[in-house]
Amino acid sequence: MFHAHIVDYAYPPHCHDTWTVLIVDAGAIRYDLDTRHCGASRETVAILPPGVIHDGRPDDRAREGFWKRNIYLNASMLPTGLTGAAVDKTNLHDPFLRAALVGLHESLTIREEPLDGEARLAMIAERIAAHLLTRRPRLAAPETSIAHTLRQLLDEHLTEPITLQQAARSLDRSVPHLIRSFRQAFAISPHAYVIGRRVEAARGMLLRGAKPAAVAVDVGFYDQAHFTRHFKKHTSVSPAKYAAGGR
Repeated sequence: MFHAHIVDYAYPPHCHDTWTVLIVDAGAIRYDLDTRHCGASRETVAILPPGVIHDGRPDDRAREGFWKRNIYLNASMLPTGLTGAAVDKTNLHDPFLRAALVGLHESLTIREEPLDGEARLAMIAERIAAHLLTRRPRLAAPETSIAHTLRQLLDEHLTEPITLQQAARSLDRSVPHLIRSFRQAFAISPHAYVIGRRVEAARGMLLRGAKPAAVAVDVGFYDQAHFTRHFKKHTSVSPAKYAAGGR
């Protein structure tokens, strides 16, 4: 990802090997994509496909330039056949997609664990593809049985790194389908479920006298700050305070 405030700079014509997904937080940007004159503002999501020449500069009316956030998606995240459609339809007016991108940026900025970012990315890529495809694909109905199987898989790997891609390969389903099925069955995301289970396990260990730093690692958080942030969100107090209060 890339965050920037651009005031008096113009990008020269260039291209990327990746898909660029751009949101503007303030101001406005003008850019030429292939032979088209385009612009992006706070109301849009700009999609720039790989291999297509483009530039970028502040809109003449934006005296303070523009604030932007980019996500660069590996070319394999979206079908290569969508390049032409992305050139023709570079600006998407989709508040839900924009909000999802803001959530992804925030997740990556605070270094949330990959399970969260992976789920957000999969749903974002699916929504972008749906905009660019000539025909929107019919989504398979959520499966309760698959949701319970995924839950069991998450329980079995609660303290170990596991990705939704691994789960999707194991269960022969797509990542977005797994997420939809899980949300339909349990009303939370797979990531939120895992965090909740880890916090519950941590509570018991703290009350038995374990040190917060050791508990953080033992229940699967990558560091104590990550553990403390989620523990306070679930219990309203820090791990150390919780342990002291329990005693």
